[in-house]
Formats: sequence, structure tokens, C-alpha cells
Amino acid sequence: MGKVLKVVKNNLEFPIFLLFFLLVTLLHNAGIVNSYIMQVLMLACIYIMMAESLNILNGMTGLSSLGQAGFMSVGAYMSAMITTTFLNVSAMNGVAQVVAFLGATIVGAIVTAICGVLIGIPALRLRGDYLAIVTLGFCEVIRAIWRVIPSDIAGAAFGLTGIPNLANFFWIFLFMLLSVYLCRNYMDSSFGRACLAIRDNEIAADTMGINCFKYKVIAFATSAFIAGLAGSMYAHLMSYIQPDVFSYSKSTDFLVYLYAGGVGSISGAMVGAFALTVLPEVLRDLENWRLVIYGALLLIIIIFRPTGLFGGREFAFLKMKTGGVKVFHAKTPILWVKSLFNKKEKKEAAAK
Repeated sequence: MGKVLKVVKNNLEFPIFLLFFLLVTLLHNAGIVNSYIMQVLMLACIYIMMAESLNILNGMTGLSSLGQAGFMSVGAYMSAMITTTFLNVSAMNGVAQVVAFLGATIVGAIVTAICGVLIGIPALRLRGDYLAIVTLGFCEVIRAIWRVIPSDIAGAAFGLTGIPNLANFFWIFLFMLLSVYLCRNYMDSSFGRACLAIRDNEIAADTMGINCFKYKVIAFATSAFIAGLAGSMYAHLMSYIQPDVFSYSKSTDFLVYLYAGGVGSISGAMVGAFALTVLPEVLRDLENWRLVIYGALLLIIIIFRPTGLFGGREFAFLKMKTGGVKVFHAKTPILWVKSLFNKKEKKEAAAK
């Protein structure tokens, strides 16, 4: 019994996640949390996965990517075509549907990772803005490809309909947690430390014997894999996907989630994606004013927290050893407010 309590104490986040999942499920079954709120929560979990996938590139490795929505579309279309066009999962029984859905999700993620490698090998010879332009071009090319594929396979420009609604809260929440811990373990691994070294100073990392190109390709493949998982969850949640859903504006949304939460911070990507997905829905009753408030809040974050809400901090339950050495706790927001006044006092003293 003592060993069990010790394991639970050392891994307290798992009971917390389980309690959160059970609470939301019970409230939904009781009718307190309606289907609309559940869909918003599920979309928030999917966008957390996308923000984490982008964090591996932009945050950990220092690569500029503007085509994350393109990777998401590959995972969405590949998994949806398997369950809709090739297997007709809707005609199967319950267990077979789940097996086919999970298999299609994994296949879609693997194909997306392969696309990440194929795009990464030539693109990663570029740097900075040039790499961002290439990834943006990839996103637009992929979107154009989905438009010309025959309608009986991928729906062409009209989109793919009739996708079985198999991505419930359980599967989306589970894959979100797996993605977060994959990013955590990636950052704490030798691969992650190499990527952090490349981000901080690529020339110095190369001098120390780190194969920069190799680790960049690995980062691209890992990021694309997570984006493929998110795409599959999205397709089987919405039951309909269309090429324009995965446009450049979608990629910029993921960038906003990441940079608002804190680039390079796993916890920041989680909070940024969740908050900026839920906030527009909370403000929906304000009609056009919600966009004004949304933009104003982003400006406040950029001005007063240029490193993002978390700025290199991590939740304690992630138990980070590399990267986020500062732990976010209850007093952290109070310290942020005090730091703003301290900066003003220092400026006034310097002026005198």
C-alpha cells in the first residue's frame, strides 16, 4: 500500500487528469455541460496538439514554419479516406470501428511524418524567412492537391463528407495527453537537448559535433507526426473536411496560440491554445466587440509579456529537466504584476 501511495504521489498529474476527464464526462451526461461546450473543449484539445507540434519546430529548434495546417490536412485526409472511402467504417460494428479508427489515425500520422521528412530534407537547407516561405508554399501546394483529387476519393474542392464521428472526448483527450508527454520526453531527451542547442546557436552546436541537419529533420518529422494525429481527430470530430479549412490563416492561428502562451514552453503552448480557443466562444454574445477584446488582449500580452504568458516556465507536474527550469506556481502571476511596477520604479530612478 505504501508503494502504491508513493507512486501516486510521484505521479499526481495522472489522477488529476483522470478526475478532470470524469468530471467533464459526468457533467455532460447530466446535461450541465451541453454538446456545444463539449465540442469547444474537444477543439481546444486538438489545437493544443497543434500548438505543441509547432512548438517542437519554432520553440525547441528555432525553425520558422508557416505550414503546420498543411501537415494537419495530410493526417486529416489520409485517416478520413481510410475510414470513409476505402473501408466504409460506418457499416462495421462498434469494436471494428474503433480498431479501424485507431489504425487510420496511426497510418495518417505516419504518412504525415514521412511528408515532414520529404519536405524537411530540401527545405532545411534554408534558414529564417526563406524556410518560412517554403513551408507556406508547402501548405498551399497540399491544399491545391486535395482540390484536384477525384471527388469519389477525397471529395475534390467540395470536401470529404460522411466521415464517421468516432473522435469522442475520450480519444481526443487521450491523444492530447500523449502528445504533451511526447513533447515533454522529446525535450528532455538527447534529441531535444540537441535541438535546444541548435536554437540557441547553430554554429556553436555544429562546432561541438552536433549533426544539425539530422536533428532538424527529426524535429520536422516529430512535429508532423503530432500534427497528423491532430488532423485525424479533427476530421473524425467534425465529420466533414474541406481544403480551405487548412489554409494559411489556420497556420497563423496556431502561431498565435504558441507565441501568446510562450514559445519554447510546453505548458505555455497548452495554456495559449486552450485560452484562445475558448475565449472567442465565451465572448460570442458580444458579437463584433468580441474580436476587439480578443485583439486587445493579444496586444496586452505582446506589450507586457513579450515572451508569452509562461515565458520559459513549466507546470510542475511535467517534471521538466531541460528547457523550462522555472516552475509555474500560484504566486507566479503576483510576481509578474510586481515586476511591472519594479520596472516603472527603475525607469523613474534612472530618469532622476
